[in-house]
Amino acid sequence: MLKNLVRGLWLSLLLIPALGHAAEKKVGDWTIHYNALPSTFLTPEVAKANRIERSRYNGLLNIAVLDSQGKSVQVNMTGQGKTLIGTVRKLEFQTIREGDSIYYIAEYPYRNEDNVLFTIDIKAPKRGAELSFRHTFYTD
Repeated sequence: MLKNLVRGLWLSLLLIPALGHAAEKKVGDWTIHYNALPSTFLTPEVAKANRIERSRYNGLLNIAVLDSQGKSVQVNMTGQGKTLIGTVRKLEFQTIREGDSIYYIAEYPYRNEDNVLFTIDIKAPKRGAELSFRHTFYTD
């Protein structure tokens, strides 16, 4: 049951790029896929199973790092979000494993029309990368 809920979470996050901010960045032989969206896009069951607060004022970042073969890379992530008025919030990432896939998610509280610059440091034993992107959140 839990496995199906986790799979449902990632399918819902990966299949709705038009509703959120979905993109990818190439860094060396890594491809970093990232998505920012309101947590209300998750079903109540998926949010509860993954201990994610489902709220019109709570955003969700979803990041996956793949190598040149398309395999998930295990990394450590730290980062922050900064609004246009200078409010800075630290991102707390949790690692989700589904089979051979690894996803990193972080919640981010926001107000309507918050424009947030996310800066994320990605570290692996022999290399690292920085991901930076801007996203505007809207309440439902």
